[in-house]
Amino acid sequence: MDKKNHHEKESLISSWAVDNRTTVYVITFIIVIMGIFSFFSMPRESFPEVVQNNIYISSVFPGNSAEDVEKLVTKELEDAFRNVSGVTKVTSNTFQDYSLIIVEFDESAELAEAKQRIKDEVDKVKGDQDWPTMDSGSQVEPNVFDLNLSEEFPILNINVKGNYSKFDLKSYAEDIKDDLEDIPEVKEAEIVGVDDNEVEVALDLFRMNAAGVSFDQVINAIRNENVTISGGNLVTDGNRTNVRIKGQISSPDDLNSFVVTPGIRIRDIAKVEFKEKEKTTYARESGQDVVMINLKKRAGTNMISAIEQAKVKIDKAKTTYLPKDLEISLTSDQSTAVEHQVNELANHILIGILLVMAVLSFSMGMKNALFVGTAIPLSMLIAFAILYFSGITLNTMVLFAMIMGLGMLVDDGIVVVDNVYANMEKGLPRRLASKYGIGEIAFPVITSTLTTVFAFLPMLLWPGIMGEFMKYFPITISVTLMASLFVAMVINASMTGGSMSLDNKNITQKQAKRYTLIFAVLAVVFGILRLVTGISYFMGVTTFSVIAIGAIWAYKNFFHDRIEHFQYTFFPRLAKKYQGFLGNLLQGKKPRNALFGVFGVLFFSFALYAVMMMVGRSKVLFFPESEPQQTMIYMEYPQGTDIGKTDQATKVVEERVLGVLGKYKEGEENYLVESTVTQVGKGAINPQVDGGSAAETPFKSKITVTYVEYAERRGVSTSKVMEEIRKAMPDIPGLNVIVENNQNGPPVGYPISIELKGDDYDELLVEANRMITYINGQGFQGIEKLQTDVNKESPELIIDIDRETAGNMNVSTEKTGITLRRALFGQDISTFKDLNDDYDISVRLQEDQRRNRSMLFNQPITLQGPDGTVLVPISAFAKMKEEFTFNKIKRKDNTRTIMVYSNVLKEYNSNEVVQKIRTSLANYKTPDGVTYSFGGEQEEQAKNMQFLLFALFLAMAMVTAIIVYQFNSLSKTLIIMTTIFLSFAGVFLGLAITGMDFVILMTMMGIISLAGVVVKNGIVLMDFFVLKLDEKVAQKGVETHDDLELEEVKQIIIESGKERLRPVLLTATTAVLGLIPLAIGLNFDVASFLTTLNPHLSLGGDNVAFWGPLAWTIIYGLTFATFLTLIIVPVMFYIISKRKINARRKFLDKHAHDAEEEAAEIERLKVMYPEEFEMHARRDKPTTE
Repeated sequence: MDKKNHHEKESLISSWAVDNRTTVYVITFIIVIMGIFSFFSMPRESFPEVVQNNIYISSVFPGNSAEDVEKLVTKELEDAFRNVSGVTKVTSNTFQDYSLIIVEFDESAELAEAKQRIKDEVDKVKGDQDWPTMDSGSQVEPNVFDLNLSEEFPILNINVKGNYSKFDLKSYAEDIKDDLEDIPEVKEAEIVGVDDNEVEVALDLFRMNAAGVSFDQVINAIRNENVTISGGNLVTDGNRTNVRIKGQISSPDDLNSFVVTPGIRIRDIAKVEFKEKEKTTYARESGQDVVMINLKKRAGTNMISAIEQAKVKIDKAKTTYLPKDLEISLTSDQSTAVEHQVNELANHILIGILLVMAVLSFSMGMKNALFVGTAIPLSMLIAFAILYFSGITLNTMVLFAMIMGLGMLVDDGIVVVDNVYANMEKGLPRRLASKYGIGEIAFPVITSTLTTVFAFLPMLLWPGIMGEFMKYFPITISVTLMASLFVAMVINASMTGGSMSLDNKNITQKQAKRYTLIFAVLAVVFGILRLVTGISYFMGVTTFSVIAIGAIWAYKNFFHDRIEHFQYTFFPRLAKKYQGFLGNLLQGKKPRNALFGVFGVLFFSFALYAVMMMVGRSKVLFFPESEPQQTMIYMEYPQGTDIGKTDQATKVVEERVLGVLGKYKEGEENYLVESTVTQVGKGAINPQVDGGSAAETPFKSKITVTYVEYAERRGVSTSKVMEEIRKAMPDIPGLNVIVENNQNGPPVGYPISIELKGDDYDELLVEANRMITYINGQGFQGIEKLQTDVNKESPELIIDIDRETAGNMNVSTEKTGITLRRALFGQDISTFKDLNDDYDISVRLQEDQRRNRSMLFNQPITLQGPDGTVLVPISAFAKMKEEFTFNKIKRKDNTRTIMVYSNVLKEYNSNEVVQKIRTSLANYKTPDGVTYSFGGEQEEQAKNMQFLLFALFLAMAMVTAIIVYQFNSLSKTLIIMTTIFLSFAGVFLGLAITGMDFVILMTMMGIISLAGVVVKNGIVLMDFFVLKLDEKVAQKGVETHDDLELEEVKQIIIESGKERLRPVLLTATTAVLGLIPLAIGLNFDVASFLTTLNPHLSLGGDNVAFWGPLAWTIIYGLTFATFLTLIIVPVMFYIISKRKINARRKFLDKHAHDAEEEAAEIERLKVMYPEEFEMHARRDKPTTE
C-alpha cells in the first residue's frame, strides 16, 4: 500500500466492504451456515490419525523356528528391499512360524506406489527356486499391506456373558458382530475370549496300530466321502433331470460311520467331537469370563458416530433376538474420553470468549466489543469449514490451536475498531472514519498477522511420526488467524462503517422491560416443552432466557456505569500516567539505563532457571506428565508356555489388581474404575515391544484398567494407584510383569532404551544381559526393571534323522515332518456345513497322546514294502533332543538387534536417570562386533529438540524478513525482534518462580509461537511511530525523520505510546485470558449448566496436564514481553533516533563547514587572479540573438 497522506489512505477490500454492506452480510450468513454444518459433521477423535509411510510384509511359515524363518524368509526379502528407491529404514521381527518386515519410506513417497514397488520385489524373490514351500506343497506367500494404526486399536469392547455355554455365547456374539459390521464407520468387529468351533477327529494311536490303519487312510476316507458331486443330466422322455451324488455330512456324528478300511470305521479308531478349537484366547471383565467383541473403526471416520450406532444396534438386539437374561456390558468406550476432551476444550473456548468479551466491553464499550467479538465465532466457523473440506478431523490438536488463537483472533479487530473509533473522535463521518481508519493500519495489521502465521509454518516441516501428529496445530492456527484477518478487514469494516457510534448509551427502562418480556415468554414456553417432552435442550433455552433477563438488568443498573467509568476515567488516567512515565524515562541517561536494566533482567531470568535446574526444583521432560487414564499390566512367560498356564498366572495377578482397586468401591460401584478387562493370548501384545505382530501369543496376557474421567475421581491420583498395583504384583517364577500407563500422543518408545547390534545373536544376548547386570550394579534409583526384548527360553524338540537308515527304509525327511505335524497340529481336510457357518474337519491324535513325547516319537510311518504295507516307528531312524531357541529375532537395516529397556518410576526424571546410565557406560567395553546406542524416547527427544531449535530460528528468520520488508529498516527490525527475546526471559522467569518443568515438546512449541505473537504489538507500536513521524515530516517540509528535532521525536514517541496503549494492552490481555481456562484446567460444562443447572465445576484434568505447559509458556512470555515492550520499544527507538539525528546534524554541519571554506577559497582566488575570473565569467555568460 502506498504511503499516502492521512486522509488519502484506504484499503481497497475494506472500503469495498463499507460500500457493499448487504453483500458482506450475505457472505457472513453463508459462513455461519457452512461453519455450523462443518463443526457438527467433522469426525471426532482424541488425537489425530497418524498415517505412516510404512509398508508391512507378513509371512506365515508353520512349523519353523525363528532362526529358520529368518534365514529362509526374512533375510531373503530384506536383501531385495535394500535397493528400492525411497526406502529409509527396514526393520523386522521374526518369530516361530512368522515373519514381519516393516519398510519405512521417506515422506515424499506415495504410499500406493511404494506398496507396488515392494510387491514387485516380493514377486521376484518368490520366483527364485530356493524360495521355501510349506507341507501342503504351496509356496510361503508374503502378504504386502499398509497399516493405519487407528484401525488396529479397539474403540469399544462389547462383553457378552451369562449362564450359557461358550458355544451359545459365541453364537450370540457372532449375531451382534454381523449387525455391528453393517455400520459404515466400522472396519471390523473381532471376537476374542472364545475360539472358533471345529469337528475334531481325535485318533487313538493304539487302536490305529492294532487295526493297521494310517493317517493317510483316515484322511482319504473323509475327503473321498464328505463330498457332494454333480453327476450330470439324465435325459428321459424329453425331460432333463440333474443327477447329484450327495455325500456331505449333515451332522458331525455322521463321520463315525465312514469306512477307513474294510471292517474298520472311524468310530473304531477315533472319537468325533464338535468342539472349540484349541484355546488361543481368554477374556474376562472384572474377573468374570466373557466373550468379547473388539470394535474397530475405519480410518478418517467419526468415532463417536460409530459407537453411538453400535449402542443403538446392541439395544435393538436386546429387545429382539437376544435372550432377556443375557448380559451385555460395554467397556473401554473411547468415545467417552473423546467427547469429554472435546467438550472440555469447547467449554474452555466458551469461557475464554466470555472473558475476552468482558475485557473488551470494559475497555471499548459494549457495542464496540460486539464488533470485535464477532471475530471469534466467525473466524472459528470459517476455520471449521476449511478444515472439514480438507478432510481434517476434530481432535484435541485442532481444538487447542483454536484455544491458543482465541485471544489472538480479536487482535486485528481491536486495532481496526480502535482506530476507526479514534478517527470518529477526530470528527470524521462514520463511513470515512471506517475507510481511513482501516486504511491507516491495514498494512501493519496484515504484516503482523503474517508474522504470527509465519512463526507457526516451520512446524509443518516437522519430520517423522511426531510431525504427522503435530502438524494439525500449525495448520489450524494459521487457517484461523487468516480467517480473523478476513473478518477484521471485511466484516468488521462493514459493521463499523454502518453502525459504529461514539456514544455508549444505556438501555432505557422501556427497552429493558420489552427484552425482559421476550425472554420471559421464551423461558415459559420452552420450560413447558421441557416438562412435556423431557428433552433437555428445551431446558437449555429456558435457563439461557433467565440468564439473559438477569444480564439485561445487571447491565442497566450496574455494569453500564462501571464500563463508562473504566472507559472514560480509568483508562485515560492510565494512559496519562504512562505518558508521564515515558516522558520521565526518555530524559538524560535514563533510556540507556533502562535498556541495560531490561537486558539485565533477561540474563537474570536465564541464570535463575539454570539454578532451579541444578537444585532439582525444575526438570526437563520430553512429553508432559499426566495422570494415567488407563493402567496396563503386561505379563509374559517364556515362549512355549501353554496358554492354560499363562491364564492361571494371569488370574493370580488379576486377583491382586482387583484387590487394590477394591479399596475404591462404595457398595457395588467403584467410583474410580470404569472397567477392568483381561485378555490372555489373542489381543495381549505390547505395541511398544511387539509392534504390529500378528503371531500367536499363548504365553502373553494383558490386564487393562480404565479409570473414570478426571473430574469424577474425587481427588484420587491414578499415578499412585498405578504404583500400588506395581507393588502388589506377585513374584511368580518365570513370569515377567510390566505395569505402565497409557501413552498420550504418538509412540516414542521406552524412556530407557538401549539398542545393541551385532551378527552373532548368542553373543548379542549374552552382552545385553551383561549390560543389565552392570547397570543394576551401579545402584541407580528410578529404574523399574531392565530387561531384553529377546530371550533364548523358547523350548524346541529337535528330531535328528539318520539319513542312511531312513534312506534304506525309503523314508524321507518330508514324510517324517508331515507325520509329526499331523499328529500335533492336525490337518484340516474337509468342511462341515450347517445352516449358518462352515466348520473345519480336523484330524489329529487325541490330546493325551499328542502331549506324550514317547508316543509321538514311536509313532509309525506307513510305507509300501515288497510284501505290502509296513509300519515303521520314527524312533527306528531318528533321535530326539531338547534345545532352547530365540523367542524372536529382530533386525534393523539388515543387522541383528536386541533392545535393553525399562520404564522410569513416576517420581523420577527419565532424562536424569538416562544421563546417569549414559555416563556409567562411557567406560563400558563391548566385544568386537557389538555396538550399542540409545534409542526410544531419548532418540526421539534428541531428534525433536534439534528440529524445534531449527524451527525457532527459521520462524525468527521469516518474521525478520517480513518486518524488514514492511519498514525497510534494520534498526526498526532490531527493535521489534528484541521483544522476542524479552518473551523468552518471561518464559524462563515464570518457570523458575513456579518450579514448572521444561517440557521439550510443549515448552519449545510455546517459545516458537511467541516468536510470532509478541512482535504484533511491536509492529503496531512501531508503525504508529512512523506514521506520526511521516505526518510531522510532511508538516515541516523536511526530507527525513532525522531532520526533525530530537524533542519533536520524543514527544511523538510519548504521544504515540499513549495513543497505542489501549490496543497493546488489550491484544495481550485477550490472548492471555483466552488461555487461562486451559492453563488452570477450569472446567465449567456450559451445556450441562444450561440443561441441568449442574456445571460440573472442577480444576485440573487430562487436558491441562497435556497442554498446560504450552499455555503457561505463552502466558509467561507474552505477559512479560508486553510490559517490557511498552518500555523497550520507545526507549530503543528514542536512542536510535537520537543517534541518527546527531549523526545527521554532524553530517550537515560538516557539509556546511566545507561549503563555507570552499566559498572563502574562491573569494581569495578572485582577489589574487581577477583577470582570469573575469575572462571565465565572460566566456560562461550566455549570448542572445
